[in-house]
Amino acid sequence: MTVSTKTARRRPDERPDEILTAALEVFSEKGFGAARVEDIAKRAGLSKGAVYLYFESKDAMLKALVEQSAGRIANAASTLSLMGAKDDPEKAYRAILKMALTALSDPEISAAPRLVLGEAGRFPELAQFYRKRVIDVGRMAMAHLIHTGRKNGHFRNVADEAALLAFIGPAVAQMMLSTVFRLDDDPELDPGDLADAIADIVLNGLKPRSANDA
Repeated sequence: MTVSTKTARRRPDERPDEILTAALEVFSEKGFGAARVEDIAKRAGLSKGAVYLYFESKDAMLKALVEQSAGRIANAASTLSLMGAKDDPEKAYRAILKMALTALSDPEISAAPRLVLGEAGRFPELAQFYRKRVIDVGRMAMAHLIHTGRKNGHFRNVADEAALLAFIGPAVAQMMLSTVFRLDDDPELDPGDLADAIADIVLNGLKPRSANDA
């Protein structure tokens, strides 16, 4: 007998991604707190037990979604910082900002980070996971860039925390303004062009102003 159902055709190695796709849809529609594993299983075309073979809880699903999106962005920022900070920290920062703004302007990529930001107050464990896995990795990448640029004379001495916020803030703001708070009449901004403009503002503020500031 030939079985032609979607479930029968599905390869086992495809199931985690299909479950995560279903989870993101359910989380986005119902909110993380109200979502149930049964709902996700039904959306994925699987039994509840089959879902638990791959993910032990809906918390694990959201963490996996964060790894796929913001986690990868943080890792890429870290790599770009380590590769480019010594030779050209300005170029490295521009590359990081352009990569982050372009990725986070995509609603599909920013969906999981936005879910965590929205639910962080109610689910502190998820907030702590996001802080360690994404925010702290990004902060370390930017701190390395700033400190190396300062040591090489590319950047002047500024308050570390203020510089970190100036580096990281634009990516978070763009993510929220291009998705959650977007209005129909908002201008269409190219993320790459926006990144270049923001980089000019931030980097000009970091450049030495005189021999005493360097």
